[in-house]
Amino acid sequence: MTDLRTTVRTTPTGPVLEIAGDLDFHSAPGAREVLLGLAPGPGRLLVVDLTALTFCDSTGITLLLAARNHAVSHQAHIALAGVPAHVSRIFDITGLTRVFATYPTAEDAVDGWAARNDG
Repeated sequence: MTDLRTTVRTTPTGPVLEIAGDLDFHSAPGAREVLLGLAPGPGRLLVVDLTALTFCDSTGITLLLAARNHAVSHQAHIALAGVPAHVSRIFDITGLTRVFATYPTAEDAVDGWAARNDG
């Protein structure tokens, strides 16, 4: 079991929430508290960076769906970045890949969003 760590940073397009370690039944409440403390503005982008995620169970999937709902409630958008291969397979099976925009890195998400919305 790897302890969960969260880090939040601000980018020109909105917040990036980095989640590292195991996202499971025991760690999700702490991550949820951090998530609900974020207030992406209308038309902004919340990026959830999963590059250092080592494990994700159904509680973690529920947290990601809550993150989507949180972004929508703030009239913002959401993207996942750096989804590890072992987690990506789970997201494919559960259909999350049809719910979330995904990018190789958080920087790609921010750059792609900024490019699409500068016009």
